[in-house]
Amino acid sequence: MAARLPLQAKTPFVLDPRPLEEASSPHAGALATSRVYRSLGLPDLIAANLRLRQRQRGFDESQMIESIVLLQTIGGDCPEDIRLIAQDPCLERGLGYRPPKATAVRVFLERFHDEELEALRPPREEQKSFILPSSGPVQGLQNVQAGVVRRIAKGYAQAGQAQRIATIDQDATIIESHKQAALAHYEGGRGYQPMVAVWAEADLVVADEFRDGNVPAKQEPLTCARMAFAALPEDLTARYFRGDSACHESGLLDWLKDAQRAKEPGGAIEFAVSAVMSKALAAAVEQVPEKAWTTFGKEEDGTLRQWAEVDFVPGDKSEHKESQPLRYVGLRLLKPQGVLFADGSDRHYHAVVTNRKIDGGRLLDWHREKAGTVEHVHDEVKNWLGGGHMPSQRFAVNAAWFKLALLTYNLASATRGLCFSVEERTVRMKKYRLLLIDLAGRMNRNNCVMGLRLCASAEAIARMQKVWAVFELPTQATAAVALGRGKGARRG
Repeated sequence: MAARLPLQAKTPFVLDPRPLEEASSPHAGALATSRVYRSLGLPDLIAANLRLRQRQRGFDESQMIESIVLLQTIGGDCPEDIRLIAQDPCLERGLGYRPPKATAVRVFLERFHDEELEALRPPREEQKSFILPSSGPVQGLQNVQAGVVRRIAKGYAQAGQAQRIATIDQDATIIESHKQAALAHYEGGRGYQPMVAVWAEADLVVADEFRDGNVPAKQEPLTCARMAFAALPEDLTARYFRGDSACHESGLLDWLKDAQRAKEPGGAIEFAVSAVMSKALAAAVEQVPEKAWTTFGKEEDGTLRQWAEVDFVPGDKSEHKESQPLRYVGLRLLKPQGVLFADGSDRHYHAVVTNRKIDGGRLLDWHREKAGTVEHVHDEVKNWLGGGHMPSQRFAVNAAWFKLALLTYNLASATRGLCFSVEERTVRMKKYRLLLIDLAGRMNRNNCVMGLRLCASAEAIARMQKVWAVFELPTQATAAVALGRGKGARRG
C-alpha cells in the first residue's frame, strides 16, 4: 500500500484551464473608481475642457480618460496594459462600454502633441534648459484637475470634514527614461523633471508642470505655484506654502508676500522655504553665538536639532535687496560626542527663509513636514501608478500621461479620505488595491437588472457600499445598459 502524502505536500485540486464564461473579474473593485470618476462629474469637466476627437464616432474623451485611469488604478503603467481591462467582461458591463484597445489609447494620447510648440525648442546640441509651454489639451487637463480638486473639497465639506486651510508643498522629481528624446538631468541619467504641487491637508495634487530632465528645479518655480493656488477652493481661511531651496527665488517669494495680487488669490501667503546656502548666509549661520542656539528636537541617533535667529541681508539673486526683509531661521544638526557626519564634522548648518512669526522650532518642524506629503506623492505616482514610465518620444504625450497618473492619485486619495476608516486613510496604493480594487466579482442579471456581486469579505463589501453611498450616481437599470449597449456604448 502506497504511503499517503501529508496535505501540505500536495495540492488538493486540479487546475481547469477553461475560463469562466460568466462576466467575472479579478478587479471588480475598480468599478468603485469608475463610480467616483462619474460622481465627481469628470465627464462634464472633460467635455468642457478637451476637444480632441476629430470625428464623432468612437470613444469620447471621457471614456478614453476613464479607461486610462482604470488601467493605472489596477496597476498598469503603459498603454498596452489596457488589455487588462479591455478583456474583462465584468468591467465592460459595469462601465457600459468595451474599453479601447492599446492602439486607440496611443492615438488619443498623440493628440496632446503640438508640433508648433515643439518648434520653439532650442537646438538639441545646445542642451539649453528650456521650459516648453503646455499644449492646449495639456492645459485642458490642468483645468480638469483643478475642477476635480474643488469638487473633492466640496465632498469633504458635505461629509463634515471641511478643509479650510491649504498648505501647498512644491517640489520637482526625476523620472528616468531611456527614450531618445529624454534629456540629461543633474544626477547623470536621462529623463524628465516635472514640478508637482500638493495640497497637504487634503492629500491632493493641485498642479504640476511637466519639464525636460535638464531643466533645474530652481528655474521659474512661480508658474507651478500660481497654478496651484488658482486651483484651490475660494472659501479657504488660510493659505501657506512650503518648498525646498529650488523655491528660494525672488519672483516666487515676492509673489507670495504680495497681498495685492491682481486677479489671483488675495492676501499674503505665509511660507517657509529652504534657503540657498550661499557663502554669505553660511558664514552668518556659523557666526551665531553658541548661547543663541535652542534645542527643539532630537533624531533617533541622538543628533540634536537646534534653531537660532540669523541676522542676514541677502546680496544674491535669490532675494532682491530692496524687497521687504525676510526672516532667516538657522538650523544646526549637532551629533553626539564622538559621532561624526560622513564629511568628518560633528555639525551641519541649514537655514529657512520665511515670513512667518511663529517659534523657530515650530517653524522648522512645520517646514520639515513637507517631506511626508509631496515626496510621498512622487513615490506613489512614479512607483505604484503609471507616472514613472513615459510612453512616448513626444513631450506633450508624456505630459498628458503624467497628468492622468496624478488624476488617478487624486481619485484614490478622495476615496480613502471619504470612504475608508480613519486607520485606513493613509494606506499606500499597494494596500489600497488589496482593500478595494483587487476584489473578485461577477455581474449577475436578474429581471433585466444588472447587479455586481463580490466574492469578498463582509469588511470589503462594506467598504464598497460606503463608496456607493458617498459618491452618489443614478443607476439606469435596463437590460440594454446591463449588456453594455446603452447610450455612448461601443462594441468592437
